[in-house]
Amino acid sequence: MSTTRDRDGRAWGVLLVLCGAVFLEGVDIAMVNVALPAIRADLGLSTGTLSWVASAYVLGYGGFMLLGGRAADLLGRRRMFLLWLTVFLVFSGLGGFATEGWMLLIARFVTGVASAFMAPAGLALVAGNFPEGRSRTRALAIYAGIASGGFSLGLVVGGLLAAVGWRWVFFAPVILSAIILVAAIPLIKDTVPDVRRTAGFDIAGALTVTGAMLLLAYGVVRLEHGTDGIGGTVTVFAAGLALLAAFVVIERRATNPLVRLGILRSGPLVRTNLSALLFMGAFAGFQFMLTLYLQEIRGWSALQTGLAMLVVAIDMVLAPTLTPRLVNRFGTVRVLFGGLLLAVAAYALFLPVAPDWTYAAMLPTMVLLGLAFTLAYGPLTMAGVEGIDETEHGLAGGLLYTAFQFGMALGISAVTAVSVAAVRDGTERVTLDSVRAALVIPVAAAALAAIVTAFGLRRRVVAGVAPEPVRASA
Repeated sequence: MSTTRDRDGRAWGVLLVLCGAVFLEGVDIAMVNVALPAIRADLGLSTGTLSWVASAYVLGYGGFMLLGGRAADLLGRRRMFLLWLTVFLVFSGLGGFATEGWMLLIARFVTGVASAFMAPAGLALVAGNFPEGRSRTRALAIYAGIASGGFSLGLVVGGLLAAVGWRWVFFAPVILSAIILVAAIPLIKDTVPDVRRTAGFDIAGALTVTGAMLLLAYGVVRLEHGTDGIGGTVTVFAAGLALLAAFVVIERRATNPLVRLGILRSGPLVRTNLSALLFMGAFAGFQFMLTLYLQEIRGWSALQTGLAMLVVAIDMVLAPTLTPRLVNRFGTVRVLFGGLLLAVAAYALFLPVAPDWTYAAMLPTMVLLGLAFTLAYGPLTMAGVEGIDETEHGLAGGLLYTAFQFGMALGISAVTAVSVAAVRDGTERVTLDSVRAALVIPVAAAALAAIVTAFGLRRRVVAGVAPEPVRASA
């Protein structure tokens, strides 16, 4: 009995450490985005350089995520997590000491790469430390709630730190990273047998998929900067897709493929990742346009904007308590579907936004978004590894977080394009009409995510049984 109790205690200790790491990732992204105006004022950066400070992180994160996920499976989750948490710590600190724009770009790119290796390793460690069932459901709900709450709280914390000095936006994660690292070293143990890591490493597959993801991420980032150089953007996408096609050919012939293509035959996995992309794309697009509305049309400060969205963080409280009960009673897909419907309602309520709206008029959207994240983000995380062989949890996590990251980038690109097109005088200024036009995108994306999820719901109702697990040997 004591052995079981000790094992359970260690598992919850590991979860606490991993929650700290995923909170760090979310809060880091939000804090830096809020601090961008202060960074530009101090370093005298151009608008183009400033936008690349945010985009460099996306490029590193999106470009290396699939490689990071499989590296966790083949080289060890603990090893990858600790190594890249250290890299995250070092380069976040270097960002705080930056005196030129290029220094910030390098720091943010490498920080994004570090997150790309940490995130799937962390998710795989959570899943591996808890047996499938109620305990894993609760653990993943807590993990997902902390992850999404970190972004919401980061907006507020970033506003406060930027008011003191923007460099603290980079130094604060160093302190938190160091605390997590000290706690993680004795606590975290690997959950996959070493025999899995004796297989040869697919170098050709690693190079082609990383090159493909970097190019595709770069193409998405270029979309955020308008229609200038559209020919170059098309070329980047074409090159990325060509490398992706080469990667598929290599994986079909490889003795020990980096990514077992059979995992993509799982209908639930594909639906989960597509829903994740659309759900996060809708939220990122909405958050971006809400920020422009509040700050450029209403004249609110960054801190006021962060406080306005603080209500969304109620999922940090509800996800660990409410979501596991609902999932255990109704199933992952039904709870996810309900969350997506709440997201559609939340965004639709904001469509008639007026120039003089009070916060009371915005509050229903914020509350519904908090509930949507409570019911959707955790189940997406659960479904991302549900039915997947334990030896491929890192790969599954990499696929899920790739969908999250590309979804956010695509969401911002889409609302930006619609907003610019809605301004009739040819400028890029933000108007109420352009905001209203762009806000249709989050509604449509969330609705499409609900439709995709509904296919999985219908399949389960017709079949009457859960899908067969996707095994590594398939």
